[in-house]
Amino acid sequence: MSDPELNSFHSFIILGLTSKGDKFRPSDWADRLSGILSAFRATKKMQYSPYVSPGDYNGEKAVYVDGALRDLEPAAYAFLLDFARNNDLQIVNSVCPVP
Repeated sequence: MSDPELNSFHSFIILGLTSKGDKFRPSDWADRLSGILSAFRATKKMQYSPYVSPGDYNGEKAVYVDGALRDLEPAAYAFLLDFARNNDLQIVNSVCPVP
């Protein structure tokens, strides 16, 4: 992560909007992205990571990322930031952890 702006915060939200305000597709992108870091429990049900979760932010699909992930799994944290940057998605920084 070489971008100083992206290194200056801990918890953040990836919004399903590009920097130009266009909706990001496919419509289930937040579930898919959060699913990458999920696990299956003994009951064979998927459980999202306690650090990454799909949700809603001001009416837009979003992925909440708890800053604790940065310390626990730096590569996963960097992957999420890179995903947002590579897809030109808006990031809301300095927010509360995963709901």
